[in-house]
Amino acid sequence: MTDDKKVALVTGAAKGIGLATAKRLSDDGYTVAINTHSELSDDQRAELKKAGYDFEAVVGDVSDDDSAKAMVDTVFEKFGRIDVLVNNAGITRDKLLTRIKADDFKAVIDTNLVGTFNMTKYAMKYMQKQRSGAIVNLSSISGLHGNIGQANYSASKAGVVGLTKTAAREGALRGIRVNAVAPGMVRTDMVEAMSEKRQQEFADTIPLKRFGNVKEIADTVSFLVNNEYITGQVVTVDGGLTI
Repeated sequence: MTDDKKVALVTGAAKGIGLATAKRLSDDGYTVAINTHSELSDDQRAELKKAGYDFEAVVGDVSDDDSAKAMVDTVFEKFGRIDVLVNNAGITRDKLLTRIKADDFKAVIDTNLVGTFNMTKYAMKYMQKQRSGAIVNLSSISGLHGNIGQANYSASKAGVVGLTKTAAREGALRGIRVNAVAPGMVRTDMVEAMSEKRQQEFADTIPLKRFGNVKEIADTVSFLVNNEYITGQVVTVDGGLTI
């Protein structure tokens, strides 16, 4: 262990919500390790360094059991502890239910749900020995209410909610808290790829009349990480879309 700072591991943190969360936790004073599916480019590393962030990067596939174990072990061996896990890694393969191929359904479940399970299992083993820890899982309003064209994604994110609540009950036995965040429409690459007209149509259905941003999701993750009396909860951050 290099120092007494608490250590956080954030999955799927090459960009978007994951990267914003890694930055927020670093700003909160944590030593942060980020999981990416492939090596960061030199440009990405230079940009992070310029912004004042020095993350330990672990490359791997959360859906693969051996890879998940190796990533968690690597972080623990490097820093001697693991205090926070944020399960953000996820994929989408949207189509109407009757058009989704079985492989595409399984791929989304494997990354979004099985991946969250894999990382939680191995991180919790270390946290149980420490008798402390905080885990935050990224669910979605799609997992709470369903969404046309997202049968696979909705199922995976609903599964994350159930996993969160059971992990919270088991984790509480050793001082580990487990919560989830369910974002609504957030400005990410996926949203930006939509036409301006389609974006406006979506925004008009939201009481606050705008999409969220990655910082607002990261702020919510930070809140759940640092509040020591909240566990087993799903916090919806959607501008009032699902009031």
